[in-house]
Amino acid sequence: MPAEDDILLDEDKKDPKALLKAKVEAVLFVTARAMQPVEISELLKVPEEDIENALLDLMFDYSSRDGALEIDDEDGYIIQVRSEHLDIVEKLCPVDLKPAVVKTLTIIALKEPIRQSYLKELRSNAYEHVAELLEKGLISRTKDKNGRSYNLKTTPKFAEYFKLKGDAKTLAKLLDTTKQLKDL
Repeated sequence: MPAEDDILLDEDKKDPKALLKAKVEAVLFVTARAMQPVEISELLKVPEEDIENALLDLMFDYSSRDGALEIDDEDGYIIQVRSEHLDIVEKLCPVDLKPAVVKTLTIIALKEPIRQSYLKELRSNAYEHVAELLEKGLISRTKDKNGRSYNLKTTPKFAEYFKLKGDAKTLAKLLDTTKQLKDL
């Protein structure tokens, strides 16, 4: 097994751009969430411009091969499975939600950010549902400004799982428009 000094010497021999690109790729892989270049820059202690160049190189690398992964840059940068392979992901990692939990998740998505206390008024089992949704990574919870309740909102995993592009407000408008068309 090589000593730590040997590993450092090997890294010194690598092309600095290639090394930075590999580090940025590792950050995107491990975080599994969309990240802004400034976040990666702060984490790696590298100028943001260098991070942006590494991200562009990575995006080119991923797009130029016919692999299952891609780097999406819609809301930050994230490594994700290409849409044509999502059926495999769903078979391997299904998110099984009961209809009542889906209703709670729908309310959160359409009214986000929503106070947990207000959600409780709308859904009697809200606390149990919130716990399950947090565990599955479909929502996030942050302390309210007054410190008495939590604010809930959906996560990128929610959008990815339900194959949504854009934000929940766009989805709400779409659902409202669909309802209006059915009412005609």
